[in-house]
Amino acid sequence: MNTQHIDKLAGAACETHVLSDGRPLSIGDGFEAQSYQHADFRGLMDPLIMVDHFTMTKPTFGTHAHAGLSAVTVMFEDSEGAFHNRDSLGNDLDLAPGDLYWFKAARGALHNEATRPGAKTHALQVFVNLSAEHRHDAPAAFHVAAADIPQLAGDRATARLVLGEGTGLQGAIAPDNPLTLLDINIQAGGRFRHTGSKDHHNWILPIKGTCQVTWNAGAVDLQPGKAMAFADATDISFFSELGAHVVLFRGQPLHQAFVQRGPYAMGTAEELDAVEAAYRSGRLGSID
Repeated sequence: MNTQHIDKLAGAACETHVLSDGRPLSIGDGFEAQSYQHADFRGLMDPLIMVDHFTMTKPTFGTHAHAGLSAVTVMFEDSEGAFHNRDSLGNDLDLAPGDLYWFKAARGALHNEATRPGAKTHALQVFVNLSAEHRHDAPAAFHVAAADIPQLAGDRATARLVLGEGTGLQGAIAPDNPLTLLDINIQAGGRFRHTGSKDHHNWILPIKGTCQVTWNAGAVDLQPGKAMAFADATDISFFSELGAHVVLFRGQPLHQAFVQRGPYAMGTAEELDAVEAAYRSGRLGSID
């Protein structure tokens, strides 16, 4: 695998905002995605490393390892059928439309996700960076069912508070580092506003429909698939003339360099080599 280094700014904001179309990713005849990588956002994606917006209709990846990060699955409500999730921690469950699964791989663990027969999964796969003090923690995971996710109301708009805080409500709490995730649906002519910490970085992706995003430093019209990252914002407002579905991540940046190699992220290449050696020798556990 190729080793990728985060830019030398290591999360330090150097732009008002950065836009990216991402890259198409197709594997076999059952997996299609648009992939967004940290290197495209000049440090403003921190603490996120990668987001894949995907649909899957057939098992694609098989059992694989993660380390040094959290692999997070965000199921959209229009998914069809179940997404079978297993890991080396002993978890074995079906994710339903609207669910979230947070898999903190930390020092290393195995993972397997696959569609059940006849299912069509529409989701995000998100890699969230871990600070050096947590990269070698014991692996952990948690599941949030769609029915347990609070709903926030806007003007002809609603938002699922998948993670974090909003308008006096508390969603699931991300481990180690504050992170808010809103899954926002806006009707024609609707508006939604979210207020958060000025110190957090913000990453936005329209899933369907065009929306205008306004924040302290400016405003941008975003087309579906055009992701944007920015910092230094307290109030963020969304407006859509014709209706839109959009996701917002707000997170505390780590401002910490890392080295990524596929599904691993560590502080040094030597740490990555050690993780790969542990995987090859079976020391990261098993699923089957």
